[in-house]
Amino acid sequence: MNSPSTQFVPSRRLAIYEPIHQIGMWGEVFKNDGNPDTSTSVIVEVNKLENESETASHEMLAPSNQFDQEATKPIDKVQRRLAQNREAARKSRLRKKAYVQQLENSRLKLIQLEQELERARQQGLYMGGGLESGHLGFSGAVNSGIAAFEMEYGRWMEEQNRQICELRTALNAHISDGELRILVESGMSHYFELFRMKSTAAKADVFYVISGMWKTSAEQFFSWIGGFRPSELLKVLVPQLHPLTEQQILEVCNLKQSCQQAEDALSQGLEKLQETVTATVAEGPLGEGSYIPQVATAVEKLEALVSFVNQADHLRQETLQQMFRILTIRQAARGLLALGEYFQRLRALTTLWATRPREPA
Repeated sequence: MNSPSTQFVPSRRLAIYEPIHQIGMWGEVFKNDGNPDTSTSVIVEVNKLENESETASHEMLAPSNQFDQEATKPIDKVQRRLAQNREAARKSRLRKKAYVQQLENSRLKLIQLEQELERARQQGLYMGGGLESGHLGFSGAVNSGIAAFEMEYGRWMEEQNRQICELRTALNAHISDGELRILVESGMSHYFELFRMKSTAAKADVFYVISGMWKTSAEQFFSWIGGFRPSELLKVLVPQLHPLTEQQILEVCNLKQSCQQAEDALSQGLEKLQETVTATVAEGPLGEGSYIPQVATAVEKLEALVSFVNQADHLRQETLQQMFRILTIRQAARGLLALGEYFQRLRALTTLWATRPREPA
């Protein structure tokens, strides 16, 4: 007897839906009159269908696995290409960094050469080694300490110009006092760094520092012991800081008086040192061609010049600190801005003076 379930054998293409049909066939079996042959026939047929379903499933999954393997190949290629691109970009950044550093070094060397040429035009060739003991002429040895100072000073000037622009922008934008205080403290520290640089340079060649050879001509004209005179600077700054309270005005006047007293003491000490060195160099008969002992003694006395430079810079630093202690934070910011722009005007004065129209000789 043929079982009715045999007519539900599906095609192989629909093998993935086999469990649904099997549930239907089992329902038909349990509706029969309990004929065991029918049940056995259905079970055999179901087993056959399960085997065919598994075979069809494997046949359909095999191409899928093969497709996955083929799909991973382009991904690997893309990843390798991305890695190569990243490495090429890294090498490009390194080359760019080295090129920028090379340009920076060349620029600093150019600044140094321009400064040396300017000094040569103004005062004759300066070689840092001074006159040789045996004959007139230059030693030809460049002072490495002064060369290092000039490079540092070039970078210091760049930072100074940047800070001036930043202060001007901050004051116009009316930023908070807390933010403004950061800029003021940074500006003060920048001037203190210059004093440290000068102290190191003075040990290499104190005449170079005390004469202000690293400054422009107009700055040299107003120079006092290698820098600005504190009392004169107060005269420039105070009108830019109004309005001041009565207490501030009183404290500024006291500060100016203290500065003048300290300046007078240093100036008198420097004049005394000049008299002593002059007497030492002129000691003994002149015109005999023998002066080594006198010059050697004068050199020992001139070592005190380094102390004068350091004391003058210490007075400048103390004046700045006291001045900004008296002022509010916004007044201090305006004072730093005025100080920086004052020196910019002096440098501009040097340029305009050098390029002014001249009458033919």
